Formats: sequence, structure tokens, C-alpha cells
Amino acid sequence: MDREIPKEVRDKERRNRIIKYAVAVGAVVVVIAVVMSLMRSSVNKKDIVLATVDRGTIESSVSASGKVAPAFEEVINSPISTRIVEVYRKAGDSVDVGTPLLRLDLQSTETELNKLLDQSQMKQYEIEQMKLNNNTRLSDLAMNVKVKAMAVSRMEVELRNERYLDSLGSGTGDKVRQVELAYNTGKLELEQLRQQLENERQVRDADLRVKELELNIHNKNLAEMRRTLSEAQVQSPRKATLTYINNQVGQQIGAGEQIAIISDLSHFKVDGEIADSYGDRVSVGSHAIVKIGREKLDGTVSNVTPLSRNGVIAFSIQLDDDSHARLRSGLKTDVYVMCDVIEDVVRIANGSYYMGKGDYDLFVVTGGDELVKRKVRLGDSNFEFVEVVSGLEPGDQVVVSDMSDYKNSNKLKLK
Repeated sequence: MDREIPKEVRDKERRNRIIKYAVAVGAVVVVIAVVMSLMRSSVNKKDIVLATVDRGTIESSVSASGKVAPAFEEVINSPISTRIVEVYRKAGDSVDVGTPLLRLDLQSTETELNKLLDQSQMKQYEIEQMKLNNNTRLSDLAMNVKVKAMAVSRMEVELRNERYLDSLGSGTGDKVRQVELAYNTGKLELEQLRQQLENERQVRDADLRVKELELNIHNKNLAEMRRTLSEAQVQSPRKATLTYINNQVGQQIGAGEQIAIISDLSHFKVDGEIADSYGDRVSVGSHAIVKIGREKLDGTVSNVTPLSRNGVIAFSIQLDDDSHARLRSGLKTDVYVMCDVIEDVVRIANGSYYMGKGDYDLFVVTGGDELVKRKVRLGDSNFEFVEVVSGLEPGDQVVVSDMSDYKNSNKLKLK
């Protein structure tokens, strides 16, 4: 007959099992920790990138983002408020000078043009009528002046005769004074007529010039309307590629609204943006390098916007080779604007580790098989090199690849 195991024995066996399990788990944890520690404390040479510190020249630069854009791009806007009647081309088509792009509804504009033509003709008739009236009025006044001049001449003769008769005693003093008064009055009236003729001529000339000026202004408006009507016949102004066109037939569009864009896709520029804190280091004429993958294209900063918008300053780069095969409109690029040349400095290769001037913890090769973390101060840079201010000497080998997995380690074995 089986006997019941005492409670003390059962508790002891349970404690032994728990201790065994705890020891086993602890051993596994220790093994894992040791393995991870061994893995963490060593690094394979083929998994890192080493750069040798040397001495040389750095053409310092600031980095910016860039976007490839056509060197020439023209926006075509609607000159009038109208609607689209027909579309002749689609985006991506190559167009030549004068190629029709689309047709707008021009009925109301043509009606307005005809109205202006009629008004111009009417104003011309008004000017001709005014010239005839002016000639008639001025001719009448000129004739009055001539008649009055003849009358004054006759009065002058009568005055001489009366004075002669008075000297012979055949006339009287009263008669002489009467004729003399009439003669003087006639001269004043003649002078008044001549002045009236001159004033009338000036007034009529001024009125005529006003009418001619009104006609001139009207003809300019007419020419502007003709130009607007001509532009409403939407055609390509040059040989290029149609990159955008409003193809919504029947859509109402306002005056000045964009309806098409043509671009020269054989030549390109780069539009860059940089933080406004670096704005003073970018100027027109600065040398710039545009990186597209592994390709490096040289260029020159051709334009810098004077205003900061949303914390960035925009600028444009004119490329030396603006028809390079890698250039595509809208392509994102890295841009480096050269600022200054620093001669005879300690330098290392640029890499993902560099985030700007300051202090860094970099791993340096020592003894051939060990990496030791060292405090290094870095300065200016370009896309190839970084200036070493302190912490490294020429000949040192430095890890320039990502070592964030080993940020808590001070030494690493190099395998």
C-alpha cells in the first residue's frame, strides 16, 4: 500500500525544480548577453567605410535642394474673358512658331472691334467737318479784315485831303477833327478784327488738335483691340514643347487666366532653395555644383531672390552644360554652392556622418585591428571633404559610414 509523500518532501522537490529552471533561464540570458556583447564589440571591416585624413585645400560650400526646370518657359494667358471652343494640341506635343494651340470664342470681341472701327470713321468725319467749318469761318474773318483795311486806307486819304484844304483855308477845323476821329476809330476796329482773326485761328487750331488727339487715342485703343483679337487666336510664339494646355472645351475662362505653357526641353536650369540662415553665402556669380546621382554638373548662380519665404531663399543656377543627357524637367537634385577657398587644412572625406560644424564622436583605427571612439571638432565642408579643426591628424584612418548601432561603445574590434 502506497504511503502519502510528506508535505516537506513535496515542497523541497518543488523548490529544486524552480531553482533548476531559474538557473537554466539565467544561463540562456547570460549566453545571449555574451553573444550580443561579442557582436557589439566587433565590426567587420567590409561593413564600414574608412577614410584617411590628409592635408589639402577645401572649397567650402553650403548644400541646398534643387529641381531641374526648363531654361525657357513661357506661360500663355487668355487676353479676354471668353470660353474655349476648340483644342488643337495636347500636352507633350512639339510646336513651331505660329502653330495653332486652341480657339477661343471671339464673337463679342469682334463686335467690339467693329464698333471701334465705326467710331474711328465717325471721328475722322468730324475732323474733316471741323476743318471745313474752320476754313469758312477764318476766310470770312480774313475778308472782313481786308475790307476794313481798305476802308481805313480811304479814311486816311480823306484825312490828308481835309488837312490840305484846311491849310488852304477852304476847310474847317471841325471837319478835320471829325475825319480824324473816324480814321482813328477805323484803325482800332481794324486792329480788333485782326486780333479776332488771330484768336479765332488759335481757338480753332486748338479744337482741331483736341479732336485729332481724341482720334489718336481712339486709334490706339483700336490697335490694342486688334492686338488682343490677334492674341486670342492662340498660337505658339516660338519653337518649343507644349507642357500644359487647358483642354476643357466649353469652359469659361477669365482675362489673364493661364491656358497653356510652352517650354524648351532641350536646355535646362536648376531652381534651388536654401535656408535663409545661409542666405548671405549665396550670391550671383557663385560657383555651384549640381549632383544627379553620381554625375556632377558645374554651374553659376544666375539669380537670387531678395526675400525669404517660409524660411527659405530661392535662387537659380545656369548650367555650363545645360543639355546634359541626365537632365529632366522636375528632377530633384543636390546643390552645393561654393563659398570660400580654405588652403592647407586637415581634412577627411565627407559622408553621412557630417551634419554641420560642431563636435563629433568618430571611430579611429588604432593598432590595425581596433576602433577607438575619439572626440573630433569639424568645420566647413564641401561635397567631397570636411575640415578637421581638432582631434585628428594626417594619416589617421576614420570611419565615415553610419555607426549609430555602436553609439554606446567606446572600443570595437576590427575583423
